Amino acid sequence: MKLGIYVGDEKVVHFTRGSGQEIGTGTVLDRLVFSMSPHPSDNPCPKCGDQSRLDGVISSCIDCFLSGGYLYLFEYDASLALFIAKPRGGTCTLAKSDPPEDVLHRASFLLQNGFGGYHIFKNNCEDFAIYCKTGLLVMTSLSVGRSGQATSFVAATSAVVSSPLRFLTTSFSGLAAVGYGMYCISRLISDIGVRRDVAKIPVERLVAHPDAIESEAVAELSTAN
Repeated sequence: MKLGIYVGDEKVVHFTRGSGQEIGTGTVLDRLVFSMSPHPSDNPCPKCGDQSRLDGVISSCIDCFLSGGYLYLFEYDASLALFIAKPRGGTCTLAKSDPPEDVLHRASFLLQNGFGGYHIFKNNCEDFAIYCKTGLLVMTSLSVGRSGQATSFVAATSAVVSSPLRFLTTSFSGLAAVGYGMYCISRLISDIGVRRDVAKIPVERLVAHPDAIESEAVAELSTAN
């Protein structure tokens, strides 16, 4: 699933990694992400050209962004009931969206100045879209990534194994219930809309002083410890 910001005129600004460029996971996920490139080089889009090897923040027509997939609306300011009812990560958040002019300003500014290095778990397309919509950044390194998709992946693989409640039942249905419960809790406490280790960062400051922001995050983490 890819997330981006629709900026009008059938254009979407999104954060991506070019085909054939290492993203640092060292797993099959590298090849999976490469295969999802929205602009194959052997059939470039007449509107966008060949963007298959571009990375970072780019602008694509909506058809290239979808790559034959379906268009879904990411939900902001979701109710707790809706959040729990949508078990798949990367579909909604409890965080509220800022006014459209603020969102478009961040997307335009980052299109010109970048959003750092792409990493599938720590800094991906969902992180970019959520920042553009809310201006919120996680200021500690306590969790894996900021996004719901990353959180869901980790939660799904560790829910049952890491839960002490697994010893309370030996039935498959019991284990499934325990696992799903832990999965939902992991998603909820990691959502950027409820976390306390987030801060509203102006996009100009994010781009001009990334090291200072990172230092603040490290200092806050040290204080917490």
